[in-house]
Amino acid sequence: MQKIFNQQYLSILLITVTLLLVQTGCKISYGFTGGSLDYSKYKSISIVDFPNNADNVVPILAPTFTESLKDKYTRSTKLTLLRDGGDMHLEGEIVGYSYQAMSIQADSYASETKLTLTINVRFTDSKNPEQDFETRYTASQLFDSNRLPSEVEGELIDLLVKEIVDKIYNDTVARW
Repeated sequence: MQKIFNQQYLSILLITVTLLLVQTGCKISYGFTGGSLDYSKYKSISIVDFPNNADNVVPILAPTFTESLKDKYTRSTKLTLLRDGGDMHLEGEIVGYSYQAMSIQADSYASETKLTLTINVRFTDSKNPEQDFETRYTASQLFDSNRLPSEVEGELIDLLVKEIVDKIYNDTVARW
């Protein structure tokens, strides 16, 4: 009986040690930050301040967007950030910032409101002009209509800006 217990204990110990070795010895790591960027070709990116040309102007929106865009490229790539003349160049303007009532209730009041942000972007690739484009990026967020826009605006702007910045990054550098 003692011999059977020792063999089972030894087998379990051997399996556990083997699994631990396999688990710590094999490591797969994925990174989606650099995209398909050829650093032997691309050294810099220039990003111009994006002015707010929307009908509804929020003072924090333009600097928040521009700084978030710059941060994304400086943190996720090895590109040097320039004011102008980069191997890649981004410019544009905020063209839409609006609220829209959604989900009308029985009492004819909206239960949700949608905030939509639209930004026009022009991308120039001096090394590969076929990659140049101009497009509009839009992001929206719903919020409870019982809350004032001023209560949720800062949080929603951060979410909308992050979504659009990620889309721009994916279209320019990651290209997937």
